[in-house]
Amino acid sequence: MSLWEYKVITSGKGGFASPALLEKFLNDLGRDEWEIVHFQSAADNLLAFTGLARRSTQRDWSLQDAAAAAAKAEADKLRAEFAAKFQAATSTAAPEEKSASFIEEKTAPQDDFRKPVDTSRDSDPDSGDDEAEKDDWDKLNEENELPTFFDALKPHMRRNQRGPGMSVGVDYLAKKWDLSEEDVKGALVECGLQIAADENAKPVYVEYDGDLFWVNINRRGELWINTREKPRPVFRVVQGTRVADEAIPETGNRPAESEARRPASEVPASRPERPETAAEPKAADQSGHRNPPSETAASVALPAGPALLERVRPQMRRNRRGPGGSGSTSFLSRALKCSEADLVAAFRTLGLVVPEKAEDKPVFIEVGTDLWWLNLDSRGGLWINGREKEPGEVIAAPLAAAATEPAPAAPTPAAPVPGAVLAAVRLLLKETKTGAVAGKADRLAEELGKAPDEFVSALVGSGLKVPEKAREKPVFVEHAGEIFWLNKNAKDELWLNAKASKYTDKGAGAAEGEKKHARRGRKKADGES
Repeated sequence: MSLWEYKVITSGKGGFASPALLEKFLNDLGRDEWEIVHFQSAADNLLAFTGLARRSTQRDWSLQDAAAAAAKAEADKLRAEFAAKFQAATSTAAPEEKSASFIEEKTAPQDDFRKPVDTSRDSDPDSGDDEAEKDDWDKLNEENELPTFFDALKPHMRRNQRGPGMSVGVDYLAKKWDLSEEDVKGALVECGLQIAADENAKPVYVEYDGDLFWVNINRRGELWINTREKPRPVFRVVQGTRVADEAIPETGNRPAESEARRPASEVPASRPERPETAAEPKAADQSGHRNPPSETAASVALPAGPALLERVRPQMRRNRRGPGGSGSTSFLSRALKCSEADLVAAFRTLGLVVPEKAEDKPVFIEVGTDLWWLNLDSRGGLWINGREKEPGEVIAAPLAAAATEPAPAAPTPAAPVPGAVLAAVRLLLKETKTGAVAGKADRLAEELGKAPDEFVSALVGSGLKVPEKAREKPVFVEHAGEIFWLNKNAKDELWLNAKASKYTDKGAGAAEGEKKHARRGRKKADGES
């Protein structure tokens, strides 16, 4: 029956730094005859593990085991004898005799005198050349044949996984060289390397044979020796002399923009100006720099009438707040090579009205099958907008009238006409459970191709009122035998409602009763809209 001893093995919380170190650890266990019976790796780090190993402390005797042990002992004995004989054969005095003969030949005088040999110890069987004491020169030669500390490091170094160059652990070197870690650390200090105090310490570099060496410590407290090739300089830093603008000579290839920044009084009058003609506009100076648009604007004439809109249309982008396209006058003026003031004046001749404020209602004009209008953004920029007119779309009377009249300095609002807006939106309302029809304002504006604010403004212009809260008393507007009103539900959503009027011909008293009846129906429909 075998007896076992057990050992708990673990890599620590952080695990090994590389797979090579893990393999070395497992190989050392096998060399010491440990057998791993349990091995479990961490889920997030394959180099971190815990396990259990065992090895036998006493085995049952058998003939096969005894024969194998005897054969192993005999093989070890023969191997030791062969190694001793080989060492004795290679350490004979023959090389030393050749060396002595060589020295004698070189140092012997020309009279062929041979240096005498000491034969006083020839009869002593215990004497030999191996027992002769080595002098200081022999010891010095042996020490010089050893590699330097930095050269001895390189065969054991591996590629650094966390940066350029190569690295090796101090504990690994101590095992390879059969030294203690303190001896290796002492060698580091003697070679000029500085051992870091912690993992955040700034490395201290030492140069040897064109390479940089330094020592760092990781978070597990392990010392590592690192090396990489010393960076080679690719340029030399020199100090330039600053030159003032006044010292720059006027002749030569001076940038045109530097002259543009100078005052007019400082521009040399001797420089001839190239005359400009209508057939050859001054589009660029001699240095190839474009002139500002204001210099070339006078040479470009804008088309008149609908041709201007056709010229503008390819430069417009898709409108982000509704169908159609839009473009700022500042961008369009640069694209058309004209001034912004001339472009706005050309828009006014078409009947487009420039709003005074960003909140002003747009004034539409109808050109062919398209609608065009101007608006201001929150930063005061002027934009032109255009879209296709939808089938059956009717422009409100005040908007259509404004398109046919000359654009005044301040447009005067006209009286609202409710029929155009309510008639257009009536077909989009859907029937509710109470017998009325209703529609969400945002959905109706989207189907009509208008912005929500623009659509609500049109409804308010028709006489309706946007309630401030859900239970506010609505304002009714009668159109084509129906009454229309706006309400808000509990979600603060705005809805347009319509219902047939039963008291159209019964006077004001009946109309008031209709309003009360509609209010009762509205209370029931609040949850549905």
